[in-house]
Amino acid sequence: MSVLSNAEIQNDLRDLDGWKYVDGSIKKTFSFDTYMDSISFINLLAKKAEIENHHPDMYVGWCKIDIIFTSHDQGGVTAACINMAKQADSII
Repeated sequence: MSVLSNAEIQNDLRDLDGWKYVDGSIKKTFSFDTYMDSISFINLLAKKAEIENHHPDMYVGWCKIDIIFTSHDQGGVTAACINMAKQADSII
């Protein structure tokens, strides 16, 4: 799987609410009503990531999670990153 061009990434992000292209990755902050809701989200996303074999960086805060996708082995954003962003959004 190859790294997407800047134009391809921007085009794909038009269909993804809240996702931003930052430093060779795509990022979104998810907010939750409770801390445990955020942990439940992480667990569901982790299961999807394991199935797809494409794992995000996740940063846990109080009732919020920063999710970052990049393809470390490819050195940038790939179609797998876009797919996983869509899957993350589908959990909410």
